[in-house]
Amino acid sequence: MYLYKYVETSLGGFFSSAKHRETIDEHAQEGWRLVQVLPTNYNGHGKPMAYEIIFERKLG
Repeated sequence: MYLYKYVETSLGGFFSSAKHRETIDEHAQEGWRLVQVLPTNYNGHGKPMAYEIIFERKLG
C-alpha cells in the first residue's frame, strides 16, 4: 500500500522564479517518489500557471 502527497507549485512568473525542482528534490530526500505533475490553473491564453506535484511512498 502507498501513501500519497499532493503539493501545489507554480512555474513562476515575471517577478518570481519556478520552484518545482527544489520541491521535487526536497521530497525525494524525504523518501517520496515523483508520480505525476498535473496542471491545475490556466491563464486566459490557456497556459498552465499552477501545478500539483504528486508523490508516493510505501507504507511501513
